[in-house]
Amino acid sequence: MRKLTDQEIVRREKAEKIRELGLDPFGQKFERDAFASELQEKYKDVEHDQFDSMTDTATVAGRIMFIRKMGKASFFSLKDKTGKIQVYISINDIGEDAYSLFKTADIGDIVGVYGKIMKTQTGELTIKCLKYTHLVKALRPLPEKFHGLTNTEDRYRHRYVDLISNDESRRVAFLRPKIIRAIQNFMDNEGYTEVETPILTTLLTGASARPFETHHNTLDVDMYMRIALELPLKRLLVGGMESVYEIGRAFRNEGMDPRHNPEFTIMEAYKAYSDLSGMMDQTERMFREVALKAVGKLTFNWYGHEIDLSKPFKKISMTDAIKEKTGIDFKAITDLDECIKLAEENHIELMEHEKQYGHIINKFFEEYVEETLIEPTFLYGHPIEISPLTKKNPSDPRFVDRFELFIAGKEFANAYTELNDPIDQLERFEEQLKERDLGNDEANDIDYDFIEALEYGMPPAGGIGYGIDRLVMLLTEQDSIQEVILFPTMRPEDN
Repeated sequence: MRKLTDQEIVRREKAEKIRELGLDPFGQKFERDAFASELQEKYKDVEHDQFDSMTDTATVAGRIMFIRKMGKASFFSLKDKTGKIQVYISINDIGEDAYSLFKTADIGDIVGVYGKIMKTQTGELTIKCLKYTHLVKALRPLPEKFHGLTNTEDRYRHRYVDLISNDESRRVAFLRPKIIRAIQNFMDNEGYTEVETPILTTLLTGASARPFETHHNTLDVDMYMRIALELPLKRLLVGGMESVYEIGRAFRNEGMDPRHNPEFTIMEAYKAYSDLSGMMDQTERMFREVALKAVGKLTFNWYGHEIDLSKPFKKISMTDAIKEKTGIDFKAITDLDECIKLAEENHIELMEHEKQYGHIINKFFEEYVEETLIEPTFLYGHPIEISPLTKKNPSDPRFVDRFELFIAGKEFANAYTELNDPIDQLERFEEQLKERDLGNDEANDIDYDFIEALEYGMPPAGGIGYGIDRLVMLLTEQDSIQEVILFPTMRPEDN
């Protein structure tokens, strides 16, 4: 068992003293009528002398973050979810018993205060305490003299302490749901219907990724945590829902770094009778509207770059982008052996299943282009081999009608003119199985029920998937995905 520190022992003794006074050290319901930031805003322009003729009162509750005891009177700061406010407390105003109770308070305790609104001579808004209520005794002191955790991993692992101490973490935590709500409002106003689809699945479909595996005991079947949301949503297009979206968790059993977490939030949306250009237009409008409504600006500093969402997003094909950086025009090359030779000359390693035209193009893109796409850029014209769910380009069937959105070298969205030909789709699935036999352990399964759904007829459609965590990173100007996920996946601690 962990040994208690001296401070922790003292705090437990104070909790017992509170219990001896007939009070619960861990509190009861408390009614408040104001928050710190509301009071700060309401009285920001009221001068110190004006409060003499005012009788305004407020009842607040929160955590004690600072105490300055001065005998029979003290100041402390109280922090609620909106911010901080100062409290003046005096034995003359609340009496000896209540003041003795206050003297058991430590930084980190949660208390309630009813009092008169005033300002100090220095102009700081203050509540003159007329009634003091102990609510919760904190048995552990806040770290680093309550200035916060200094070790980044500790901050993520003990997010509750980080939120108490770190105003920037609190800002991001409250801004993330505002961003998601702004996205939902935008999609609803576009005529989409928000839906929910299964997280557990028996097939790997919708993306190329390694899954988390589990087992359903009652059915006695192996199952996967979903790696994407795509195929169930497209079934709903077949069913006539026409425009649907889902914001939800996906799970990929892959590496972790500042841009990737094993469980993450994505939004996928599918719109009947739309196409790739419709998804481009929707994406530009959504990014601007969400940025303005949730954050109030369109320019962001991210990964050392100034990102301006007000400008039209750039558009370039994958082969043209590679040609700009390397001088190689893959669109003009038809011989596979020539492509393999170019990969060897440029020291690009190919696994057996990657010795195909499309995979080689994608390798060149990842090597020479991806990290150079700084301004918001729609990269379109992907090879068919890496796009098993996308409609072929009618003018060149080696490529498909797909785009990815890149900002500061990071992928934000992936969109298609959706493949709705069941015969073509089955052939693509079968090609994925061949790749699996050649060593591609991220290849898709064949979803025969989805083929059956397509045989009933899916309308022409545009579809897109957005990385919600990455969008939150941009709009909150954070360089690590762990900063925008309240509880990121962490290696277990050794106790």
